[in-house]
Amino acid sequence: MFGTQTKKIMLLGSGELGKETIIEAQRLGLETIAVDRYENAPAMQVAHRSYVVDMLDGEELRSVIEREKPDLVVPEIEAIATETLVELEKEGFRIVPTANAVNLTMDREGIRRLASEELGLPTAKYAFADTLYELRNAVQKIGTPCVIKPIMSSSGKGQTICRSMEDVEWSWNEAMAGGRGKKARMIVEEFIHFESEITLLTVRSASGTTFCAPIGHVQKDGDYIESWQPHDMSEAQILEAQDIAKKITDGLGGFGVFGVELFLSPQGVYFSEVSPRPHDTGMVTMVTQDLSEFALHVRAILGYPIPDVQLVKPGASHTIKAIKESKKYHISGIAESLSVPHTQVRVFGKPETKVGRRMAVVLSNGESVDDARERAQTAASKLMLTYED
Repeated sequence: MFGTQTKKIMLLGSGELGKETIIEAQRLGLETIAVDRYENAPAMQVAHRSYVVDMLDGEELRSVIEREKPDLVVPEIEAIATETLVELEKEGFRIVPTANAVNLTMDREGIRRLASEELGLPTAKYAFADTLYELRNAVQKIGTPCVIKPIMSSSGKGQTICRSMEDVEWSWNEAMAGGRGKKARMIVEEFIHFESEITLLTVRSASGTTFCAPIGHVQKDGDYIESWQPHDMSEAQILEAQDIAKKITDGLGGFGVFGVELFLSPQGVYFSEVSPRPHDTGMVTMVTQDLSEFALHVRAILGYPIPDVQLVKPGASHTIKAIKESKKYHISGIAESLSVPHTQVRVFGKPETKVGRRMAVVLSNGESVDDARERAQTAASKLMLTYED
């Protein structure tokens, strides 16, 4: 089926972002393997092969990688035994973008210390806590309101805004419930009064560093609801954002797409977080750019050149989320949603719903961002999740 020169790519984590990455990899002739902790994950539905593995178990992770011997190991989520990836990289396996980058960004402590303490990037004040007692002390030090997050979580899980000392125990419980992995440690961040929050997709490739147009987004409970591209910024803000993004991605190294999250405030641009992989808010690039973030990621990690990325048309995305848990569900209204001009729908095909889980996304473009956002919101309102149990 595959030629002797065909490269083999293994995704660790197989959600909706991984699904699009595998599709792009197959367009360039790669053999694809999807790995996740549950069966029938979205990327598994399109990969050549798949495995169900506890990726926090180093022995299980090593076993599947040694069995398949992929040319590229591409982590798509944070909850991975990154120490094992560091070992495997030393043994000759190629981890994307690097095992060190994956290890640093797996938890918020490593990347925050790199950004603030080593690179001197502007960030919110922060502190760490391992116990409820330490958390109370950290909140007193940082002040309220403040943001409390598990050092390892995804899609905003466990993140809260602590508005008073009376909220500390509630924030602790939410962070403990929403964190991933085996660590109870959490970060307390100063609440930045920002004008907007953006994602600056930054591509490191054989051609150097390239930036996509900034992406604005709206979050609820730490997870994005809608995004749009381009976000309106001054030339000075764009240059400041690009400078921060280049410094943090140079600090991490390797090739690929990095989702650099930034706050825009009257005092300037602040670094928030970075993901060494395509970003959920960047799904909008599937209808805005000549090359989506997924196409860019695959090209970059293969060592292919990346020309300047072209923004073809303003666009917006709007997510469809579940409100209850169910193993049987149905998404209706697709025809009505697709009746909205210049609109696409992506149904992720997740095997079950959970409260707050993204199940689909609407993508629209228009003559302006406002036009695209209105279309995406209208199209999203026509989709309905029906639960059958």
